[in-house]
Amino acid sequence: MKTGLIATMMLLASTFPVMAQVQDERDPATIISETMTAIFNTLEEQRSEFTAKPELLRPVVREQMLPMIDLEYSARLILGRAGKGASAEQLTAFSQALSTMLINRYSDGLLDYRSDSQAEVLPLKGKNSDKLTRVQTRFSLNRGGYTPVDYAFHKTGEGWKAFDVTVEGISYVLTFRNQLSPRVASDGIDKVTADLNSGGLAVDIDE
Repeated sequence: MKTGLIATMMLLASTFPVMAQVQDERDPATIISETMTAIFNTLEEQRSEFTAKPELLRPVVREQMLPMIDLEYSARLILGRAGKGASAEQLTAFSQALSTMLINRYSDGLLDYRSDSQAEVLPLKGKNSDKLTRVQTRFSLNRGGYTPVDYAFHKTGEGWKAFDVTVEGISYVLTFRNQLSPRVASDGIDKVTADLNSGGLAVDIDE
């Protein structure tokens, strides 16, 4: 459960062609609500097909989730000082390697859910700003109870974008930074990116 939800966000990469950037006027809560509804609607319509071949759900999730995520900003936060001096091309390749892995894990975990009624977006509270607005949600579990999931958004030139997700108090960005930043510092960003792409580097996102 936790693995799938942390994968939600940050979420981190795709090989979609570059398209003209369009301003998204939606607020963070609406973005989360509409994105999850779209994914669950497709899942329910084709559940038998996705259950037989889980990999078919991955492009559906990728198409819906990636537009709401600031991939490169998340990657920079994860890299920290280890990413100093990295080129734009290296940063993009690193963020894509992460997002491919995370989207795949998240997609596979979604099959445990029955409908979007299990995902509730809570009213905004606390201090929010263009630099940081948190959207709290909770996912009901089939066995009872729920898992709290908080999304961190910031305002960009294309509208609000998510850059971190916290599940049961565990931040995706901090978890990955603790594991990957030291590796990048010692082995270099290109080596870590290649290892992520090949599956040779295991990342524990349940820490």
